Amino acid sequence: MTSNNTIVMVPARMASTRLPGKPLAEIARLPMIVQVMRRAEEANVGRVIVATDTQEVANVVVQHGGEAVMTREDHISGSDRIWEALEKLDPSGEVETIVNVQGDLPTIDKASIRASLIPLQNNDVALSTLATEITHEAERTNPNVVKLVGTESGPGCLRALYFTRATAPYGDGPLYHHIGLYAWRRSALKRFINLPPSPLELREKLEQLRALEDGMRVDAALVDTVPLGVDTPADLERARAILSGT
Repeated sequence: MTSNNTIVMVPARMASTRLPGKPLAEIARLPMIVQVMRRAEEANVGRVIVATDTQEVANVVVQHGGEAVMTREDHISGSDRIWEALEKLDPSGEVETIVNVQGDLPTIDKASIRASLIPLQNNDVALSTLATEITHEAERTNPNVVKLVGTESGPGCLRALYFTRATAPYGDGPLYHHIGLYAWRRSALKRFINLPPSPLELREKLEQLRALEDGMRVDAALVDTVPLGVDTPADLERARAILSGT
Protein backbone atom coordinates (compact mmCIF):
# COMPACT_ATOMS: atom_id res chain seq x y z
CA MET A 1 0.00 0.00 0.00
CA THR A 2 1.32 3.44 -0.92
CA SER A 3 2.52 5.54 2.01
CA ASN A 4 2.78 9.32 2.19
CA ASN A 5 5.84 8.88 4.40
CA THR A 6 7.72 6.81 1.82
CA ILE A 7 9.15 7.92 -1.50
CA VAL A 8 10.89 5.89 -4.21
CA MET A 9 13.81 7.69 -5.85
CA VAL A 10 15.34 6.51 -9.12
CA PRO A 11 18.65 8.27 -9.82
CA ALA A 12 19.62 8.46 -13.50
CA ARG A 13 22.59 10.05 -15.22
CA MET A 14 23.61 10.03 -18.86
CA ALA A 15 27.40 9.98 -18.36
CA SER A 16 27.94 6.22 -18.12
CA THR A 17 31.42 5.32 -19.31
CA ARG A 18 30.58 1.80 -20.48
CA LEU A 19 27.14 2.53 -21.93
CA PRO A 20 26.67 6.25 -22.64
CA GLY A 21 23.09 7.47 -22.64
CA LYS A 22 21.79 4.25 -21.12
CA PRO A 23 18.73 5.75 -19.33
CA LEU A 24 17.21 6.35 -22.78
CA ALA A 25 18.22 3.00 -24.30
CA GLU A 26 15.10 1.27 -25.64
CA ILE A 27 13.99 -1.93 -23.92
CA ALA A 28 10.73 -3.58 -24.98
CA ARG A 29 9.51 -0.37 -26.68
CA LEU A 30 10.23 1.88 -23.69
CA PRO A 31 13.31 3.82 -22.55
CA MET A 32 15.13 1.95 -19.77
CA ILE A 33 14.44 4.67 -17.21
CA VAL A 34 10.71 4.30 -17.90
CA GLN A 35 10.95 0.52 -17.44
CA VAL A 36 12.58 1.06 -14.03
CA MET A 37 9.95 3.66 -13.16
CA ARG A 38 7.19 1.20 -14.05
CA ARG A 39 8.66 -1.48 -11.75
CA ALA A 40 8.82 1.08 -8.94
CA GLU A 41 5.21 2.12 -9.57
CA GLU A 42 4.10 -1.52 -9.54
CA ALA A 43 5.63 -1.94 -6.08
CA ASN A 44 3.06 0.60 -4.83
CA VAL A 45 5.01 1.65 -1.74
CA GLY A 46 5.14 5.40 -2.32
CA ARG A 47 5.44 8.27 -4.76
CA VAL A 48 8.01 7.55 -7.50
CA ILE A 49 10.47 10.25 -8.55
CA VAL A 50 13.28 10.11 -11.12
CA ALA A 51 16.25 12.25 -10.08
CA THR A 52 18.35 13.15 -13.11
CA ASP A 53 20.98 15.58 -14.34
CA THR A 54 19.69 15.60 -17.93
CA GLN A 55 16.66 17.48 -19.20
CA GLU A 56 16.09 14.92 -21.96
CA VAL A 57 15.67 12.17 -19.36
CA ALA A 58 13.29 14.33 -17.35
CA ASN A 59 11.24 15.06 -20.47
CA VAL A 60 10.91 11.36 -21.31
CA VAL A 61 9.82 10.53 -17.77
CA VAL A 62 7.13 13.24 -17.83
CA GLN A 63 5.97 12.18 -21.31
CA HIS A 64 5.32 8.72 -19.86
CA GLY A 65 3.32 10.04 -16.94
CA GLY A 66 6.07 10.12 -14.32
CA GLU A 67 7.66 12.76 -12.11
CA ALA A 68 11.23 14.00 -12.48
CA VAL A 69 13.47 16.34 -10.51
CA MET A 70 16.53 17.98 -11.99
CA THR A 71 19.76 17.67 -9.99
CA ARG A 72 23.35 18.80 -10.37
CA GLU A 73 25.71 17.02 -12.77
CA ASP A 74 28.62 16.72 -10.35
CA HIS A 75 27.20 14.19 -7.89
CA ILE A 76 29.60 11.35 -7.15
CA SER A 77 26.90 8.84 -6.24
CA GLY A 78 23.21 8.13 -6.54
CA SER A 79 22.85 8.69 -2.79
CA ASP A 80 23.97 12.30 -3.17
CA ARG A 81 21.64 12.78 -6.13
CA ILE A 82 18.54 11.48 -4.35
CA TRP A 83 19.30 13.62 -1.30
CA GLU A 84 19.35 16.77 -3.43
CA ALA A 85 16.09 15.74 -5.08
CA LEU A 86 14.50 14.96 -1.71
CA GLU A 87 15.47 18.33 -0.28
CA LYS A 88 13.90 20.05 -3.30
CA LEU A 89 10.69 18.01 -3.12
CA ASP A 90 10.25 17.85 0.63
CA PRO A 91 12.16 20.61 2.41
CA SER A 92 9.85 20.36 5.43
CA GLY A 93 10.94 16.77 6.13
CA GLU A 94 7.59 14.99 5.91
CA VAL A 95 9.05 12.01 4.01
CA GLU A 96 10.58 9.56 6.48
CA THR A 97 11.69 6.68 4.24
CA ILE A 98 13.48 6.81 0.88
CA VAL A 99 13.82 3.75 -1.34
CA ASN A 100 16.71 4.11 -3.79
CA VAL A 101 16.11 2.02 -6.91
CA GLN A 102 19.04 2.28 -9.30
CA GLY A 103 18.08 3.53 -12.75
CA ASP A 104 19.79 0.64 -14.52
CA LEU A 105 17.70 -2.18 -13.02
CA PRO A 106 14.89 -2.60 -15.58
CA THR A 107 14.12 -6.18 -14.47
CA ILE A 108 13.83 -5.43 -10.75
CA ASP A 109 10.90 -7.32 -9.25
CA LYS A 110 8.20 -5.29 -7.51
CA ALA A 111 8.22 -7.79 -4.63
CA SER A 112 11.91 -7.10 -4.07
CA ILE A 113 11.27 -3.37 -3.83
CA ARG A 114 8.61 -4.04 -1.22
CA ALA A 115 10.89 -6.45 0.65
CA SER A 116 13.54 -3.77 1.08
CA LEU A 117 11.27 -2.05 3.60
CA ILE A 118 10.85 -5.08 5.87
CA PRO A 119 14.08 -4.66 7.89
CA LEU A 120 13.12 -1.07 8.73
CA GLN A 121 10.37 -2.45 10.96
CA ASN A 122 13.21 -2.80 13.48
CA ASN A 123 13.88 0.70 14.82
CA ASP A 124 17.57 -0.10 15.28
CA VAL A 125 18.09 -0.47 11.51
CA ALA A 126 19.33 2.71 9.82
CA LEU A 127 19.08 1.47 6.26
CA SER A 128 18.10 -1.76 4.59
CA THR A 129 19.02 -3.57 1.43
CA LEU A 130 18.57 -6.93 -0.34
CA ALA A 131 20.50 -10.17 -0.70
CA THR A 132 20.00 -13.59 -2.21
CA GLU A 133 21.80 -16.88 -1.73
CA ILE A 134 24.43 -17.62 -4.38
CA THR A 135 23.55 -20.77 -6.30
CA HIS A 136 26.08 -20.65 -9.16
CA GLU A 137 29.55 -21.83 -8.19
CA ALA A 138 31.33 -19.30 -10.41
CA GLU A 139 29.72 -16.41 -8.56
CA ARG A 140 31.34 -17.45 -5.28
CA THR A 141 34.74 -16.28 -6.52
CA ASN A 142 33.66 -13.55 -8.96
CA PRO A 143 34.77 -10.12 -7.62
CA ASN A 144 31.97 -8.46 -9.60
CA VAL A 145 29.47 -10.32 -7.42
CA VAL A 146 29.45 -8.43 -4.12
CA LYS A 147 28.98 -10.66 -1.09
CA LEU A 148 27.11 -9.74 2.06
CA VAL A 149 28.55 -11.31 5.20
CA GLY A 150 25.85 -11.31 7.82
CA THR A 151 24.07 -13.01 10.66
CA GLU A 152 20.36 -13.82 10.94
CA SER A 153 18.42 -10.95 12.47
CA GLY A 154 14.88 -12.22 11.96
CA PRO A 155 12.82 -14.35 9.58
CA GLY A 156 14.25 -13.84 6.09
CA CYS A 157 16.62 -11.08 7.21
CA LEU A 158 20.34 -10.73 7.78
CA ARG A 159 22.24 -8.11 9.75
CA ALA A 160 25.15 -7.03 7.57
CA LEU A 161 28.56 -7.36 9.21
CA TYR A 162 30.58 -6.69 6.06
CA PHE A 163 30.36 -6.36 2.27
CA THR A 164 33.18 -7.63 0.10
CA ARG A 165 34.22 -8.63 -3.41
CA ALA A 166 36.18 -11.54 -1.95
CA THR A 167 34.78 -15.02 -1.30
CA ALA A 168 33.47 -14.74 2.24
CA PRO A 169 32.82 -16.00 4.80
CA TYR A 170 35.27 -18.90 4.76
CA GLY A 171 34.13 -22.50 5.27
CA ASP A 172 31.01 -24.49 4.55
CA GLY A 173 27.67 -22.75 4.27
CA PRO A 174 25.79 -20.33 2.07
CA LEU A 175 27.22 -17.18 0.50
CA TYR A 176 24.97 -14.21 -0.20
CA HIS A 177 24.92 -11.96 -3.25
CA HIS A 178 24.28 -8.35 -2.27
CA ILE A 179 21.72 -6.49 -4.40
CA GLY A 180 22.32 -2.74 -4.51
CA LEU A 181 18.86 -1.44 -3.70
CA TYR A 182 18.48 0.54 -0.47
CA ALA A 183 15.71 1.78 1.80
CA TRP A 184 16.90 4.66 3.98
CA ARG A 185 15.60 6.38 7.03
CA ARG A 186 15.83 10.05 6.18
CA SER A 187 18.10 10.75 9.14
CA ALA A 188 20.48 7.97 8.05
CA LEU A 189 20.66 9.24 4.47
CA LYS A 190 21.46 12.75 5.67
CA ARG A 191 24.16 11.39 7.96
CA PHE A 192 25.60 9.21 5.20
CA ILE A 193 25.94 11.86 2.50
CA ASN A 194 27.75 14.17 4.91
CA LEU A 195 30.42 11.56 5.69
CA PRO A 196 33.69 11.39 3.74
CA PRO A 197 34.45 8.18 1.83
CA SER A 198 35.74 5.62 4.32
CA PRO A 199 38.96 3.58 4.10
CA LEU A 200 37.27 0.23 3.45
CA GLU A 201 34.84 1.84 1.01
CA LEU A 202 37.78 3.11 -1.04
CA ARG A 203 39.62 -0.20 -0.79
CA GLU A 204 36.71 -2.44 -1.82
CA LYS A 205 35.05 0.23 -4.00
CA LEU A 206 31.78 -0.39 -2.17
CA GLU A 207 29.90 2.69 -1.00
CA GLN A 208 27.78 0.81 1.56
CA LEU A 209 30.87 0.14 3.69
CA ARG A 210 30.86 3.83 4.63
CA ALA A 211 27.68 3.24 6.60
CA LEU A 212 29.06 0.20 8.41
CA GLU A 213 32.34 1.93 9.23
CA ASP A 214 30.38 4.80 10.75
CA GLY A 215 28.46 2.40 12.98
CA MET A 216 25.12 2.43 11.15
CA ARG A 217 23.15 -0.79 11.31
CA VAL A 218 22.40 -2.26 7.87
CA ASP A 219 20.02 -5.21 7.51
CA ALA A 220 19.08 -7.09 4.36
CA ALA A 221 15.89 -8.85 3.32
CA LEU A 222 16.47 -12.14 1.52
CA VAL A 223 14.84 -12.39 -1.91
CA ASP A 224 14.74 -15.08 -4.58
CA THR A 225 15.89 -13.19 -7.67
CA VAL A 226 18.79 -10.97 -8.73
CA PRO A 227 17.83 -8.09 -11.04
CA LEU A 228 19.94 -7.54 -14.12
CA GLY A 229 22.08 -4.43 -13.85
CA VAL A 230 22.61 -2.90 -17.29
CA ASP A 231 26.20 -1.68 -17.59
CA THR A 232 27.31 -2.91 -21.02
CA PRO A 233 25.84 -3.43 -24.50
CA ALA A 234 25.64 -7.17 -23.73
CA ASP A 235 23.63 -6.46 -20.58
CA LEU A 236 21.30 -4.27 -22.63
CA GLU A 237 20.63 -7.10 -25.07
CA ARG A 238 19.91 -9.47 -22.18
CA ALA A 239 17.44 -6.99 -20.68
CA ARG A 240 15.72 -6.62 -24.04
CA ALA A 241 15.37 -10.39 -24.32
CA ILE A 242 13.99 -10.72 -20.78
CA LEU A 243 11.43 -7.94 -21.01
CA SER A 244 10.31 -8.79 -24.54
CA GLY A 245 9.84 -12.42 -23.55
CA THR A 246 12.23 -13.77 -26.16
